[in-house]
Amino acid sequence: MLARMTTEPEQQIGVGTPDAFQRLWTPHRMAYIQGENKPSGPGSGDGCPFCSIPAKSDEDSLIIARGERVYAVLNLYPYNGGHCMIVPFRHVADYTDLDDAETVELADFTKRAMSALRAASGAHGFNIGLNQGSAAGAGIAAHLHQHIVPRWGGDTNFMPVIGNTKVLPQLLGDTRRMLAEHWPNG
Repeated sequence: MLARMTTEPEQQIGVGTPDAFQRLWTPHRMAYIQGENKPSGPGSGDGCPFCSIPAKSDEDSLIIARGERVYAVLNLYPYNGGHCMIVPFRHVADYTDLDDAETVELADFTKRAMSALRAASGAHGFNIGLNQGSAAGAGIAAHLHQHIVPRWGGDTNFMPVIGNTKVLPQLLGDTRRMLAEHWPNG
């Protein structure tokens, strides 16, 4: 027998302390929490997603732009809409392992990503950083990747501060397309 449909939200008695908050469930994040797609070891052949991403189409892999030595890709688990990463094609773990040409292109792609995000979404500022090693918070420590997180005045509201929930207004495929259209040529 089907449950009776109501316009009132279902109350789940016994699953926590009742309060005035509604819950937004994000079960897709469980893949990240459980380490899905994390490499099984430090080598490039150990299931590194950053090594396998370039073999797919830009649309399927969420690649925004490709260079000779690095590529720009959207983060599957973004902190904000447009959160992207600059990743060297070569499997290296540490910034000091980059050669001079990779370092220059990583810096150039960082500037291009900022320009694309400003043009496409009017970003007011950015958090840019490299998490070196798992102790520093690198989710995939075996393959260097630089985060570029666009920020807007007032983008921290009650949702992430009180609700521990981030609301993203656009599908990743649509964001990738928008940023690729605004990516500046060298």
